[in-house]
Amino acid sequence: MGDFRKLEVWKLAKDLAIYIYKLTKKGEFAKDYDLRGQIRKAAVSVPSNIAEGDESGSNRQSIRYFNIAKGSSAEVQTQAIIAFEIGYISSEENIEIINRCEIISKKLVKLMKYRSQNLTPKT
Repeated sequence: MGDFRKLEVWKLAKDLAIYIYKLTKKGEFAKDYDLRGQIRKAAVSVPSNIAEGDESGSNRQSIRYFNIAKGSSAEVQTQAIIAFEIGYISSEENIEIINRCEIISKKLVKLMKYRSQNLTPKT
């Protein structure tokens, strides 16, 4: 625990959120306020929960927040697939999002495993 900005997974998640914001401000995606807002919210949730988890003060709480971040990453993937299938984003953009989300999720699993090794027993 410490400076969340040094976590590689946080950097990747923050970059994903920026990518999503840039992608959703053009074309038909920009006009679909519901889907655009939902994917943006999910994308911002990933690095936000990583940051909150890292700063929470306990490994148990950190793991909880990292799980939320992992769930938000799955939301982004789902919304990207929908956006692709309705023609808002290209196949390449969809694959890019899915690949980034999978990398983030795998890194979160590793981070959770590491943190779970350092849990103090409940009293």
